[in-house]
Amino acid sequence: MCGICGDVELGSAPDAEGVRRAANALAHRGPDAEGFFTEGAAALGHRRLSILDLEGGVQPMTRDEVTLVFNGQAYDFAALRDELRGKGHPFSTRSDTEVVLRAYLEWGEEFPERVHGMFAVALWDARRRKLVLARDRLGKKPLYYFCQGTRLVFASELKALLAHGAAPRELDADALVQYLACEYVPAPASILRAVRKLPAAHVAVFDERGLRLRRYWEVPSPVDASISAEDASRELLGLLDGAVAKRLVADVPVGVFLSGGVDSTSIAALAVRHKQPLQTFSIGFVEQSFDESPWADLASQRLGTEHVSQKFSGQDCIDLLPAAAAQLDEPFADPSFLPTLLLSRFTRRHVKVALSGDGGDELFAGYDPFLAHRPAAALARVPRFLRSVLQQLVHQLPSSSRNMSLDFRLKQFLRGVDAPPSLRHASWIASFLPQEIAVLLQPELRQKAAPEVAFRAVLEDAARSGARPGSVDEALRYYLTRYLADDILVKADRASMAASLELRAPYLDTAVVEFAARLPWRLKMSLTRTKVILKRALRGVVPEEILRRPKKGFGIPVAAWIRGPLRPLFEDLLSERALREGGVFDPKPVRTLLQTHVEGRADLRKPLWTLLMFQLWQKHHAKAVSLRSAA
Repeated sequence: MCGICGDVELGSAPDAEGVRRAANALAHRGPDAEGFFTEGAAALGHRRLSILDLEGGVQPMTRDEVTLVFNGQAYDFAALRDELRGKGHPFSTRSDTEVVLRAYLEWGEEFPERVHGMFAVALWDARRRKLVLARDRLGKKPLYYFCQGTRLVFASELKALLAHGAAPRELDADALVQYLACEYVPAPASILRAVRKLPAAHVAVFDERGLRLRRYWEVPSPVDASISAEDASRELLGLLDGAVAKRLVADVPVGVFLSGGVDSTSIAALAVRHKQPLQTFSIGFVEQSFDESPWADLASQRLGTEHVSQKFSGQDCIDLLPAAAAQLDEPFADPSFLPTLLLSRFTRRHVKVALSGDGGDELFAGYDPFLAHRPAAALARVPRFLRSVLQQLVHQLPSSSRNMSLDFRLKQFLRGVDAPPSLRHASWIASFLPQEIAVLLQPELRQKAAPEVAFRAVLEDAARSGARPGSVDEALRYYLTRYLADDILVKADRASMAASLELRAPYLDTAVVEFAARLPWRLKMSLTRTKVILKRALRGVVPEEILRRPKKGFGIPVAAWIRGPLRPLFEDLLSERALREGGVFDPKPVRTLLQTHVEGRADLRKPLWTLLMFQLWQKHHAKAVSLRSAA
């Protein structure tokens, strides 16, 4: 894993010193080495975390007047290297980096279609005076860019672009509204108006004709309705086993994240087939309703792994908040970022590469909202006044701070029932609905708080997908292409890279993803069960107790902390003074939210955490971001 950056100025000379500043800002992504290339219109920078071919694979790498900087891993590089050798390409290293570079030399701008793995890559083709950027199919590795006239500057993280200094630093009001709704800023937007993210599965070409983007891959639609559950489970297990085996290849120590859930346990169980001894890692919490360590211990004992774990307190997470906010380039409100960062730091003391279970929930309908999908569709047909009565009754339930408590689930469920069918799942997991955002914002920003702004990315994805509005297939695509890409994978990348740890996700292997996407949703879920076909495939591989256990997310007790040890921080950053100085939020409704939660009258953990993370981000980047013209 690495960090990449660059500056291409077709009209004059690039800012080579700016590229060095950007690379320094990416040192955590690649602490092992740095490299630079400056020639003509291009300056490229690279920070390396050495995983394969430790002596070779040095970047930037140049072959036949094409120079590459590459962040990620091409898992099928050995087979692709053999194919390229057959076409006459010589190789001087064992690295996947040279394979990707020669894939471009052979297939040009179509090369990403031949590369399978996680990657963000930039190639400067001096022969044609063009820059080519590409990002992997699901967006595992990030890539930001700023383009103006004859110049394009890019980097793995937004902080590196800011360190470079070329991009204007004005807040994007649309992106702010999208963050408040989604808890992240959906690609291709960024929190800064002038900066964009290259979307997953896209190639960008920048030359004398300007900037052009092209999608090179699409999630397949369900087509295989005739496949039997037995055949599907057998093929799925084989594909997943192969994906795990490929991701164990490294010239450094490799381990597995093990929470004791179905997804992580399945990865560990398959990894044990190919690597022994196998180290597994988990963290636990003193707060019992959030602690999964007993399940991780059970899984480790059954699988025979060398398990290493550590228990943390709420204070450990609280102490981590400033560092976490500094690490995040954009406001990001998934609280599981904190335990993921703790786990990554802890794991990095022992290994340099770890496998995770990311992707299993999105591919196989593992989230609780999937069980609410059909009841919500039925409830939406009930007369509105009856739904209002039900909502009033549910809102009278006492508030609980427990993880995924019944009152929390019911209240979130009812929030999304009235949403348009294509926005139901996005509304369920939203921190704020558009009408709630309008109340929070300063008057000059309120016009932005409309559904077509807040959920623009979701609506555009739904229109492009061709799936029936409100269908399970549409929901599955939403979680895979939007929630996974902009939340789960951002969390995984930033947390692991902050610890200089490479994180690999076998469930997101191209063959596994395409096979799962083609399966009919009825094989994945029933009225009362999720991950049906996956659990069938894993029977006899994963302990039965774990297959039967209810899902439990990787969370922290935010609701209780706001009323307890985190209250001083919330009172400070959400004070009338701090909110007025920030210039974004109307202090009165924000203060009302905080008081309502603190007094135990409602569980407002999600909206309050979202506000806090924006305030922390704004505080950390106050000198870097301007609110001028945000509206």
